[in-house]
Amino acid sequence: MTRAGFEYFPAPSKINLFLRVIGQREDGYHCLQTVFRMLDFADSIGFRLIPQKTIRRVSQHQWPETDDLALRAARLLAKHGSIKQGVELDIVKRIPFGGGLGGGSSDAATVLLVMNKLWGINFTRSELQNLAVVLGADVPFFVFGRSAFAEGIGERLSPLEVTGAWYLVVHPNCFVSTQTVFSHPELTRNSKPIKIADFSLCEGQNDLQEAVCRLYPEVLSALEWLGQFGAAAMSGSGSSVFCSFTKLDQANAALAQIPPEWFGFVARGLDCHPMIDWMGD
Repeated sequence: MTRAGFEYFPAPSKINLFLRVIGQREDGYHCLQTVFRMLDFADSIGFRLIPQKTIRRVSQHQWPETDDLALRAARLLAKHGSIKQGVELDIVKRIPFGGGLGGGSSDAATVLLVMNKLWGINFTRSELQNLAVVLGADVPFFVFGRSAFAEGIGERLSPLEVTGAWYLVVHPNCFVSTQTVFSHPELTRNSKPIKIADFSLCEGQNDLQEAVCRLYPEVLSALEWLGQFGAAAMSGSGSSVFCSFTKLDQANAALAQIPPEWFGFVARGLDCHPMIDWMGD
């Protein structure tokens, strides 16, 4: 549902086609290699400029405003420009919360992209990516706007060609604590780094998956169920899992069989962000 006076823009979800943990930094962050791919299953963010120089959310959600990445993104950007108007945000959620699909990060990226223009700050895409690192490791990818091979904590991005596919994504209605997973004593932290050309050899590997399945049996159940249709893998730190299909009707047929206690959807893989034209250089 949309609100009168608001202009709406998409915030797409993502999956990690693989994820390797190749080390840990002195500051506690883990060094990763992953491939990000966006999906056409998206949140929608509404914007309405207001005369007062305030930033507020008009939609109601289960998380407090202090934890809202979209609001934090707008406030962070406002500090870097002399804004003359404030903004109201209407965050229309479709992407499951805490499912490893990047919903909050994507919302934040869309806010950065839109408000960068509406406020006339006019940062380049690279400048917005650098700013986005403060908000979280996935946010720079959504600003980058293309399928990407990512390194570091996820902020070092290289564009990547990915074969077209449809994906069945299953969210087993459990919330995975990323902090708990990364602190698990049995987490693999020393996978051998690979080169970008070799990523297809690792497709489906997720070094977090074993620890998540030990901690959250619901994720293991979803992986086992989805595995009957093809190679199933977990996205990010979970809890969502996915399987790729070459044909839409095959993906929809599998979705029709999903257990009623889970949430699922079929989405097309995107080569670039729907707002790529907003991103500039």
